Amino acid sequence: MSNIRIGIVGYGNLGRGVELAIRQNPDTELAAVFTRRDPSSLKILTEGVGVYSVNDVADFKDKIDVLILCGGSATDLPVQTPQFAKLFNVIDSFDTHARIPEHFANVDAAAKEGGNVSVISVGWDPGMFSVQRLYGSCILPDGKDYTFWGKGVSQGHSDAIRRVEGVADGKQYTVPVQAAMDAVRNGEDPELTTRQKHTRECFVVAEEGADKAKIEETIKTMPNYFSDYDTTVNFISQEELNEKHSGIPHGGFVFRSGKTGVNGETRHIIEYSLKLGSNPEFTSSILVAYARAAVRLQKEGAAGCKTVFDIAPAYLSPKSGEELRASML
Repeated sequence: MSNIRIGIVGYGNLGRGVELAIRQNPDTELAAVFTRRDPSSLKILTEGVGVYSVNDVADFKDKIDVLILCGGSATDLPVQTPQFAKLFNVIDSFDTHARIPEHFANVDAAAKEGGNVSVISVGWDPGMFSVQRLYGSCILPDGKDYTFWGKGVSQGHSDAIRRVEGVADGKQYTVPVQAAMDAVRNGEDPELTTRQKHTRECFVVAEEGADKAKIEETIKTMPNYFSDYDTTVNFISQEELNEKHSGIPHGGFVFRSGKTGVNGETRHIIEYSLKLGSNPEFTSSILVAYARAAVRLQKEGAAGCKTVFDIAPAYLSPKSGEELRASML
């Protein structure tokens, strides 16, 4: 059986992660990389694979089995995923939760028109965490869901810090509140506000002569980002930021706290956790697994848009059903 030919659209942190993940999956191969930048300016890791303009994607219709889209959810994926779903099987990591239904409908129509399979909102949240929330609610219908993110770098919040006047550079970490997680683990079923679940820790490099007090106040009162959280602002040097905060770690926890029994006297806690050394590399590994699933589904005659809820776990594995039953069931 021939390898699954994968094309990457966008070669930032996520696109580079997909290339690394392909190298770990012997049944996949990188067919092409597409970029909005000058293709000649990109140096990729895989020898013999071309880098092309994103405007040339359609020319590869018969040379690629599935496209993995590595753009942003704000402006890239709402346009690119439906556009390319007409021509290819596609995978994206669209993570604007409130707009997922709208995005699904747009992609579903395009994928069905082209007879292709698209899988949207693939990653760890939305994605793996979504599956765990679904399992938990089905198994323990009398219960509550809790999701905590971190400790990890929030790229969107870090970008918001860097846009503050007087800030030269910065990183922001989302940190779960230990007392809140302990209460969930203890089966207390707490009602938690946004502020009670997470704190935000900022490491900021101020420009020379900048008003640090004003920077701190601007960050802590920033609506939609920091104002609803207990936020700590630490001013450090560029050297310390580069040395101690250059990575993109992340992770989190999903809990389902529930009851069974005649009067709900039996308590249960489901806990699923991730501790990620690199958010984009881990997310990319999930994208490649679902790329395999999309190709398999199309070969079975499926078409349209799917989410992680719709795809059986066996489709993610390079192993056959027989191998899985013998080794993992």
